[in-house]
Order: sequence, then C-alpha cells, then structure tokens
Amino acid sequence: MKRSLMAAIGFYILCNPWPAIAAGYAPLDCTKAKSAAEIAICKTYALGQAEAHMATLYAVSTSLVAMGQRGDIQDAQAAFLKARDACGRDIACLAKAYNERIGQLDKVIAAIASRGPH
Repeated sequence: MKRSLMAAIGFYILCNPWPAIAAGYAPLDCTKAKSAAEIAICKTYALGQAEAHMATLYAVSTSLVAMGQRGDIQDAQAAFLKARDACGRDIACLAKAYNERIGQLDKVIAAIASRGPH
C-alpha cells in the first residue's frame, strides 16, 4: 500500500478507535458474549485477535468508500456474521470464516490504495 494512504489510515484509527459502531457493526464485546460462537471467540486468543483485525479493516473500509459500496460491505458483513455464528464452537470453522472475511476486506482496502489519493 502507498505510504501516505497507510499513514492516513493509521491516523484515522487513532482518532476514531471504533468507528465501526457508526457504520453499523459493533466489535464483539466479550462481557456480553452469548452465542456459542461468541464465547468461543472470546476464549480463544487467536480468534479474538482475528475479531479485532476484522473490525478494524471493516471500520477503515466502510469509512473510505462511497455509500453504494459501503452498503455492499455492510451486507457482506451481515452474511459473515451469520456464517460465523453458524460455526458454533468449531474453532477451525470460525478461523476459516475470519480468514475469508479479512481477505475480502483486505481486497477492498487494496483497491482503494491502488486508486491513490486523487
């Protein structure tokens, strides 16, 4: 990614640590975890890290795109959450779901970066 875009993303995250909430997605709060998937994520360090990584990518990507594309990203996020919750306590299934979603969001951000700051 271009250095200036990475710096802008970093600055954005510092100023808005959880902007995903405003974009319609609140990161998992382990004090309120209820479903089997949520509990498994909260008890598994690697999955907790994947949740944080995904939430950050989601927040950044939804903040940098136009409304139409934002709606597509939000719809994909809702589908991800359904698939994630369908995994229940299956750690391998949860890890796969997160890896796929992180890959999707990485592609969105890479596409933004490829267009440059113009």
